[in-house]
This record gives sequence, C-alpha cells and structure tokens, in this order.
Amino acid sequence: MEFMLAGLADKARIQKAEEAQEMGINDELISALVEQFYGRIRVHPSLGPIFGRRVCEWPMHLGRMKDFWGSVAIESGRFYGNPMLKHAAIGEIQREHFSDWLLLWAATVKDVISDQRAADFFISRANRIAESLMMGIELYRDRQAHAPTV
Repeated sequence: MEFMLAGLADKARIQKAEEAQEMGINDELISALVEQFYGRIRVHPSLGPIFGRRVCEWPMHLGRMKDFWGSVAIESGRFYGNPMLKHAAIGEIQREHFSDWLLLWAATVKDVISDQRAADFFISRANRIAESLMMGIELYRDRQAHAPTV
C-alpha cells in the first residue's frame, strides 16, 4: 500500500511539473518573478521596513524564495522550512500586510508573466499561501496568548 501511495505521489509530481512546463513556468521565469517582486518589496512603504529589519542577506533570501516558488510551481523539491513559524515570529505582521503583499505580487506577476494560465497559477497559489499563513499565524498567536504562565 505504501509503495502504491509513493507511486501516485511521484506521478502527481511529474504531472504537475509537465503542466508547469506547458505554461512556460521554469526556473528562469521563477527567478525573474522573485527578483522583480522583492525589488518592489524593498521600496514598498508598509512591507519594505518589515523585510528591511529582518533580511540581512538579500541574495540568500532571494535564493530561498526561488526554491520555495520552484517547489510550489514545478515540484523542484529544493525548499525546506516552516514559513508559518517564521512569519508568526514577526509580531507586527497583520492581515493588511498580506493584502499589500498580494496586491504587489499580482502586479508583479502581470508585469513579468505573459501566459495568462501561468499568471493565474501564481496569483491563485499566492492567495492560498497567504490565507493559510495568516490563519496559521492567528492560531499560533491565539495559543500563545492563552498559554499558561509559569
């Protein structure tokens, strides 16, 4: 049974990578998207300061974000980590920051990606990721607020 499930997972990953390729999604596109997006983040009035206080090594951060989006879009398997915990540790992040992030992401996607299916893919994934992160952060913060003190 376990072998069958692994085979199905491998098949799904291959199919996802093939669909991405059909839309023109590859490492070069992801790199261009991430570079442009974070260039805009750095000068954004509400998001720039949040990132600026935490990201000291931009090349390293950009590499991790390229790995993240590669894993999301083309099943590269290069990203490892827990984005929810990283974001939850930033106490100033609020839902409106995710709204700003999503607006900036969508604008960047539209400027960088010409294939509408690929653009829709990146925008819909970002929306799901942002909602999932915000829900996780809110749950994490709620648990922290109600944790017994010692």
